[in-house]
This record gives sequence, structure tokens and C-alpha cells, in this order.
Amino acid sequence: MIDVATLVEQARAGRPRAVARLITLVENAAPQLREAMAALAPYTGQAYTVGLTGSPGVGKSTSTSALVSAYRRLGKRVGVLAVDPSSPFSGGALLGDRVRMQDHATDPEVFIRSMATRGHLGGLSWTAPQALRVLDAAGCDVILVETVGVGQSEVEIAAQADTTVVLLAPGMGDGIQAAKAGILEIGDVFVVNKADRDGADATARELNHMLGLGEARGAGDWRPPIVKTVAARGEGVDELVEALEKHRAWLEEHGELAARRRRRASDEIEAIALAELRTRIGDLRGDRHLAGLAERVVAGELDPYGAADELVAGLTRA
Repeated sequence: MIDVATLVEQARAGRPRAVARLITLVENAAPQLREAMAALAPYTGQAYTVGLTGSPGVGKSTSTSALVSAYRRLGKRVGVLAVDPSSPFSGGALLGDRVRMQDHATDPEVFIRSMATRGHLGGLSWTAPQALRVLDAAGCDVILVETVGVGQSEVEIAAQADTTVVLLAPGMGDGIQAAKAGILEIGDVFVVNKADRDGADATARELNHMLGLGEARGAGDWRPPIVKTVAARGEGVDELVEALEKHRAWLEEHGELAARRRRRASDEIEAIALAELRTRIGDLRGDRHLAGLAERVVAGELDPYGAADELVAGLTRA
């Protein structure tokens, strides 16, 4: 038996084992999940969430580790949610992000959790929003979310973070590739990492040019800055933190922070509701009503849309 109230109390006190067990409840969709989320709800809404995304090899894990160090110097309590791709054969994940964050393994004010995508596309795990709530309620001031290496459609992090950081590196593709990936639309701050390599200045110029080709911005609109870093040596990381804080201040000043969080909550509610509907429909697979609707569609007595309307009406009545 799991004592949810005790777990929540211990998590609020900063006990990492309790935080880990709560996230495990989330990942496994345990029966106690609803009770845990209800108990955590009053303590959420305080953490600032920063998402880091980019192609494999640009230095996301190293940059995340460097940001943890920078925020710890500022006295912040930091949570890290590192999402790793799952093996299509074993279902497991390498959890390689932890290898690059060993410097923070013994820091009691840093909580690092690796999560497997479990086949979910978009660069995140399906359970990431609820895991973020656990870290928020556990007293983290800043939560860093590192996605898997994204391709040309996996930009889901923009819907889960207050600020989205897009990392690029010299030699990782030109501006056309960046535009194809959709990252020009989701980035609030752009980072050219590994700036000690040849071509870093050219990459920054090209990125700046591509951003200038986007939609027109007004005088008070946010223009994403471009920061050059060498995360492995900690160079440029303080400038990156400064850019993140400026974006946070802009979000708060223009009411956009609250708006983003409302959209995030709306998407989370919708996803949970749809998952519940799928579960109920799955339970009806052997039900005579669903079989009867299918027979009527095959016989031409009813169209699929009408059948779906009847099915949904039956589910809502139930």
C-alpha cells in the first residue's frame, strides 16, 4: 500500500526518494495517481520551466548541466527532467543524460529524473506534464526539461515550457534545415553551442537572418536573442541565464506567462479526457452496442459519423 499523503509531505520537505516515487506513480499510471495529483495541486504554479531542444549532438545534456550549475550559484533549487528515447525492441532507455550530469548527483538541491519516451513522439514522454507538476510541488524554483534529439516535427516542448531554448551547433545543418524543423517558430532563446568551432559566427549570422525573415514584430514584441556558448567549459552560460531571465520578465510584464500556463493546463486536461475516452471505448470492444453499430455501418444503414455520435452519446450518459 502507498500512503500518498505521506509521500506528498516528504516530497514537499525535499526528500528525493518521495519525489522519485511520485513520478513513478505518474509513469505507471498507478491507481493512486489521481489522489496524488489532487494532493499536489495546491503547491503547484511556482516553478519556472525551461525547455531545451535541438538536434542530437548539439550539446543539450552538457548545456543542461551547465545551466544547473549557473542556477545553483544563484541559490535556486533545480529540477531536471531528461527525456530519453526508448528502444523499440526492449522498451528501455540508455539514460545517457545522467552520465553528463554526475557533477550534481550529490547535490541535495538538485533533482534529476530520466524518463523514457515509451514510443511517444514529439520529443517528450506522454507523462511529462504530470511529472513537471510533481517537481513544481516539490519546491523546485527552476525546472529544466531536456527533450530527446528532435527531428523535423518533434517540437512539443514549446507547449510544456515557459521558455523554450533551441540549441544549434556549427556543422549541424544550415538555416533551411532549421526552418524545416519548425524550431524557428518555437524558440524563445537560441543558443549556438560549441562556439569555439569554426563556423560558429556564420551559424549565428545565418540564424539571425532566418529569424529576420519571419513575421513582423511590433515595438514591444519579444525578439529571440542568439547566445553563443561553449557549455563544456561553462562559457556563455551566464549570458544564457540572463537571456532566460529577460524573457521571463517580458512574459510576466505582458501577461503571456499566465496565458501560456493556461494553454498548458487546457492541453493537459484535454489529453487526460481523451485518454479516458479511449479507455472506455476499449472496454466496449466486446460490447453488443458497438458491434451493432459496426453492423449497421457495414450494411449501409448508418454512416460512420452518425455511429460515432451515438457511441459518444452513450459514453457521456455512462
